[in-house]
Amino acid sequence: MIRLKGGRIIDPANGRDEIGDLWIEGDRIAVPAPDGRAVETFDLDGAIVMAGAIDIHSHVAGGNVNTARLMLPEQHKAHARRPATTALGAAGWSTEETGLRYAEMGCTTVVEPAMVPSHALHAHMEFADIPILDNAGLAVVGNDAYLLQLLRERQGPDAVADYIGYVMRATKALGVKCINAGGSAAFKENVRAFSLDDEVPGYGLSSREIVLALQEAVAALGIPHPLHVHCNNLGLPGAVETAIATMDAAGDLPMHFAHIQFYSYGSEGKRRFSSAAAQIAEAVNARKNVTVDVGQVMFGQTVTVSCDTILQFGSRNSARPRKWSLWDGIGDGGGVVPYAYKSTNPVNALQWAIGLELFLLINDPWRVFFTTDHPNGAPFTAYPEIFALLMDRPLRDEWMARLPKSALASTTLPSITREYSLNEIAIMTRAAPAKLLGLRDRGHLGVGALADVAVYRPQTDYAAMFGAAEFVFKSGELVVRDGQVVQRPAGRALMVEPPASRQVEARVERYYEETFGLSARMFAVPAHAVGVPEPFESVPCLSR
Repeated sequence: MIRLKGGRIIDPANGRDEIGDLWIEGDRIAVPAPDGRAVETFDLDGAIVMAGAIDIHSHVAGGNVNTARLMLPEQHKAHARRPATTALGAAGWSTEETGLRYAEMGCTTVVEPAMVPSHALHAHMEFADIPILDNAGLAVVGNDAYLLQLLRERQGPDAVADYIGYVMRATKALGVKCINAGGSAAFKENVRAFSLDDEVPGYGLSSREIVLALQEAVAALGIPHPLHVHCNNLGLPGAVETAIATMDAAGDLPMHFAHIQFYSYGSEGKRRFSSAAAQIAEAVNARKNVTVDVGQVMFGQTVTVSCDTILQFGSRNSARPRKWSLWDGIGDGGGVVPYAYKSTNPVNALQWAIGLELFLLINDPWRVFFTTDHPNGAPFTAYPEIFALLMDRPLRDEWMARLPKSALASTTLPSITREYSLNEIAIMTRAAPAKLLGLRDRGHLGVGALADVAVYRPQTDYAAMFGAAEFVFKSGELVVRDGQVVQRPAGRALMVEPPASRQVEARVERYYEETFGLSARMFAVPAHAVGVPEPFESVPCLSR
């Protein structure tokens, strides 16, 4: 057994914040050895011990991510070299680098939130190529012709749930996401703006109807993670109204809102762009069924990737560097637009402030999640800096002093005194994501939990502290020592297998062959094709 001795254990899921020992046996947290002896002991006097972090929304695999890698070779530190030991790791932001950089920060599980069904096999092959981390994908639905036909023909909630069950099982997904529901389908008919109650041409269906049908199906199937929603009108001034209208439409069933920062925009002021973070925070605080992740913006070069084709088509003129890509598939689409956030740009500065406002104005750390919508708001490697901004008000003041005063005029950030505690950081990055995703074996340090453990040495510089963990254990195996990766075990892809009838598979196959001349078997992800032993781990559905 391994003994982690004398650290400050911060485990909010089990109500612990105390000095104590942690024991590891195999891949699990264990009760102390009866004789108190351990094969190996780590003296953690003065250190902070947390469960491994879980990122619920980070684009780390799939078609858009790969297009971004190909489009921006100048961003790759080693694009001329091709590592011989990895099948897909070719450059900076490769699968390999993704795993290493996350692990160094103490993160052990990452969810790709936009796994297009026709790209699912590719996404899973990339998951398998990411070292150390367990991964998962959320299957994208909401613009596919088969679903829209079901809804147009009013075949009822059971038929929709049956189809969603089929998609989940075929793609080995952990949950379901809809992105600008109906918007990409409408884009094919030259629609360039699409709101919650606009109708998809040819289907007579509104985005609202699609979202609610999917939300009901996810709940009926017992999929632990609520419907993961990318609303309409992302990034537009006044998008706050769309986001709150969608929250109202959710009723009493749970719904998760992705990268809410990009909707927290009003249309006040001479630029017709203002912070509506206080409105969004008030709406979230009042609705206990709603959870959000933020999508914090940080300054610097990044690249936006999204299956929201209307958004990406509209963003093409702001591309920096001046190149972009858009694709339009059978049921989906996507776009890649490089972008540079500048602290001297009043709109970008306000976006940065809005994200922090949301973190600090939403009261319950169990319902607001830490993301940059990597890489859209910023690379995930910016997380430690953001932790520091949340935990240190004087540091926020230093940053704000360098920003355009006009940008801060419409934000409440300068008046907010709240500072996150270590316990709140542990909730937001460990305990709460595990609960939201239905991952009962991680996000905490109770006996029987997966031995995913991150150890940090306290520093006044929180960015330095969270940027390089002293030790990280993945499934009981030491993978990081003094901020450096020392082992690279393979992770698994987490999936939920809700019920689906045998008939739906035949119906979908027939539909694709008759409509597109293609086989729906392109959605399938057979284990043998992934190329590693035991690539999947099943997560149970909720009892109904």
